[in-house]
Amino acid sequence: MKKGEIALESLRTTYRKKIWTKFVKAVKDFNLIEDGDRIAVGVSGGKDSLLLCKLFQEMKRDRSKNFEVAFISMNPGFQAMDMAQFKANLEELDIPCEVFEANVWEIAFKEDPEKPCFLCAKMRRGVLYNKVEELGYNKLALGHHFDDVVETTLINMFYAGTVKTMIPKVKSTSGKMELIRPMVYIKEKDIIAFTQKNEIMAMGCGCPVESGKVDSKRREIKNLLKTMESTNPNIKQSIFNSMKNINLDYILGYTRGNKKDNKVEE
Repeated sequence: MKKGEIALESLRTTYRKKIWTKFVKAVKDFNLIEDGDRIAVGVSGGKDSLLLCKLFQEMKRDRSKNFEVAFISMNPGFQAMDMAQFKANLEELDIPCEVFEANVWEIAFKEDPEKPCFLCAKMRRGVLYNKVEELGYNKLALGHHFDDVVETTLINMFYAGTVKTMIPKVKSTSGKMELIRPMVYIKEKDIIAFTQKNEIMAMGCGCPVESGKVDSKRREIKNLLKTMESTNPNIKQSIFNSMKNINLDYILGYTRGNKKDNKVEE
């Protein structure tokens, strides 16, 4: 049995409860996949996007929904060795993926050699979204998971002073397609376990700047959550649930029915 088929089998058996059932629940809870959808799955080559590909392949076999799916990937400037590993993973896992070139890294480094990350992220999103729209897909599926939602919530609170997070379905800026995140209930530790169990050699981001970082806001939040989990194992679930249970009557400066922006003086 090929590695791709073994991975699908493990979704039906070993990881049915921790991964497959949670994927299906998110699809149902947030109406992420509808009959007639043409869905593009964004494939970075990392553990999250590779699992997302297998989940969509399993859902196609399941036949519970009538939709089209394709797997697409943008090469932002990977080194030849990284690209070879990426393509080898796709072949082993039986993921037919269209790879298109977009020399995002080179452009971002030329524009801002000291801090290229913000521009790079913005360009990667723009290029990918435009490609998906150009190919005629109405939805783009991304591999963000439960921990991403929790960490993003805290990053926004701690560093941006706002209460918001990643949501499972949102319109793109152009309004021509929707972004969906069907893995929002799936925990990162289970994705790691699935990857290791199936001997999937997932790639890192491949970026020469990001790979050299020893610190980042997201890593800082990960470390904080790990410390907090030692005394409260359910801390992540509580934060996740809080974004579904916001009591507007207890928001500073907010009055029901009054849309006026009442900011508190600092």
